[in-house]
This record gives sequence, C-alpha cells and structure tokens, in this order.
Amino acid sequence: MTDGYYDGHLATLQDLFGTRDVEVSEGELRVGEQRFSIRDDVILLAGVSDPRAAGVRFTFGEQWQRFDRMLPEHEREFRRYFDLFEPSELAGIRACDVGCGIGRWSFFLAPRCREVVLVDFSEAIFVARRNLRESDNCLFFQADLRALPFRNDFADLLFSLGVLHHLPTGALEAVRRLARFAPKLLVYLYYALDNRPWHFRAIFAGADRLRRVLSRVRSRRARAVASWILTAGVYLPFVAFGRIVAPLGLGRFVPLYEYYAGMSAGRIRQDAYDRFFTPIEQRFTRAQIRGLEDTFAQVSVSESPPYWHFRCDREAAKPGRA
Repeated sequence: MTDGYYDGHLATLQDLFGTRDVEVSEGELRVGEQRFSIRDDVILLAGVSDPRAAGVRFTFGEQWQRFDRMLPEHEREFRRYFDLFEPSELAGIRACDVGCGIGRWSFFLAPRCREVVLVDFSEAIFVARRNLRESDNCLFFQADLRALPFRNDFADLLFSLGVLHHLPTGALEAVRRLARFAPKLLVYLYYALDNRPWHFRAIFAGADRLRRVLSRVRSRRARAVASWILTAGVYLPFVAFGRIVAPLGLGRFVPLYEYYAGMSAGRIRQDAYDRFFTPIEQRFTRAQIRGLEDTFAQVSVSESPPYWHFRCDREAAKPGRA
C-alpha cells in the first residue's frame, strides 16, 4: 500500500467529520482530540460495542477473507441492485458503501463517482482496500455502521446491500437512523417470500432451522466443507431443475432458480456461506418496507430480484424521474 495515502484526501476527511481540525500523520488520523490508527490505508474508528454482533463480525470477517476475489457475476449483480438509479444520478457524487465487504459494489461504482467512502466492521475492509487498489478516490474505514462519527449529509448517496438484516437490532430502524447521512439511500434486505408461493416458505422454514445450527460452527474446515455440500446438494440441483422447467414458463416456481441461473458454482457458494453461517437474520415484507414512508418522502421498491432492494429519498422525486 502507498504510504501517505490520506495526505491527498485531507480536505475530504475534514468534510466527512465536519471540522477543519483534522491532521494525518504516519499511521494516525487526528480529529480534534480523537486519534485513530491507520493500518494498510484503513482508518480504524471505534470498535463494535454490542456483544450480540460478535458472531456476525466473525462470520463476515471469515467469509470475505475466504471469498476475496471479484467475480464476473458481480458486475451483473451491481446493475441489478442499481436499477433504481439513472446513470446521471451517480455521476460525480460522493457515495458511501456501508457494510462494504470486499468492495464488490464500490468496485463498479467508483469510476462513476467523485468519491466512495467504504465502511465495514470486519476484517473484510482490508480485502476491499486490496480490491480497489487502482482507485484513488476511495476512503476506507473499519467502523460500526451504528456509530458513524461523520457529519449529517456527508454523502450524496448511502447504500447498504445485504447488511442491515444481520444486525442484532431492527434493520428498518437502522435505515431510519442512516437517513441523516445522505438524502438518498439504496438498501437490500432479505425478503419474507411474500411474493412467492407457499412452498417457498415451507422450504425456507427447514433451511432456517439448519442455519441456526450451522451458525454455531466455528471450525474453518467444517464451514468450508458444509458450504460445498450446500452448494452441490441444494443450490445447484434447484438451479438445474429450474433450467429444465423454465421453457415451460415454470422457472419462477422453483426456489433459487430465478436469481442464481447462470452463476458459477463459486459465486453460488459465496451465498451458501453467507446464508447458512450467520447467527442473525431478519426478513421483511414489501409492506413493511413501505412503512419507511413515515421517514422518507419516497420509497421505491424494485420489481426485480434481488427481493427486496429499495430506494429511499428524503425529498420527493422531481417530475420526469422514472
């Protein structure tokens, strides 16, 4: 990593923290009376204080150090998540990726933006730094998203994709709290299968019981073996069956097929690990997400997978925006 990486980002740091009393020295950031270490170009802010989050931090630190590479499928997924934004809305903005993991979405967003602020509370933030080593408009923070020390409206867009439903506190309340940091939010929360037939929910009930057991496993070897078994024994057979019945118009009735069709086994294994080893999982209906309209002027839920990803705007859309 480049020494003095943040020397060229001093003005941005001052703006993020809302003060000019910011100084960068070798291995340290000073903001007023506070001092934060810098390691491998990652600024280490306050740690996670909630003991209920320890298992989540372990799981995702392990996950993203194991699945640390950018994959071809990630670009297609990026386009799916950002289908609620016109390209012009992303040009020249400062975006914040909360719960960034390995930085797979920021990797595709950074060339479009003025700056990207990446935040993760696990060791995955160091993997994100490596994956975005060619981007000089990114800033990296290891921090708890529930205790961000940044000023109000420090970003133009804040996005959190597949993160908040793993918090030990309510995910929808977390969305409301994040509203003060940016006028526009993009969020993905696990859906409650409310747009699916009954058999999806029956299969999920069994899978969720298995998740509760597997999430207690701490052995790296056991997790690796189990993730392959789940991929080969559950995900791939469903996808294969969906491919067979898709020409009959029945693919949408097969669990896992709609989203994972065309993905590699390695990419599917990432999600198998993600879904079955996390100790906390919250799920929401579209109607519950619409309830965020008590905080935002407009909540737009995408009709396309992954369900449910949605956009929140503090101000109503201007005439002519889709």
